[in-house]
Amino acid sequence: MIRGVLATSHIFLKKDLQEKDIWKLYRKYYSNEPFIRIVKERDGIYRFPDPKILIGTNYCDIGFMKDPKSNRVVIISAIDNLMKGAAGQAVQAFNISNNFDEKTGLSFPGFHPI
Repeated sequence: MIRGVLATSHIFLKKDLQEKDIWKLYRKYYSNEPFIRIVKERDGIYRFPDPKILIGTNYCDIGFMKDPKSNRVVIISAIDNLMKGAAGQAVQAFNISNNFDEKTGLSFPGFHPI
């Protein structure tokens, strides 16, 4: 059984941003999120988010590519829908609502850690 969700979306940029500027925005926006990982590899098997490497984790991996011809950014994200999608989200919400460390009980590196 393969579990996980791979979601793809895109946005058209109103102004021309360089890819490095987009990386800075993503890093700034998600810098305090313990379960968001920005996938930045351009070569190899981990160049895009992949649900199989997230099995058993509460992480959401996000990556993107910019299409220079259309000034469009394609965003790819992946989660394990049993952990991040249900059980992990419940534990994370419980932790936050009870003033526990948000990561308590959720730091498992997964069955395929990178």
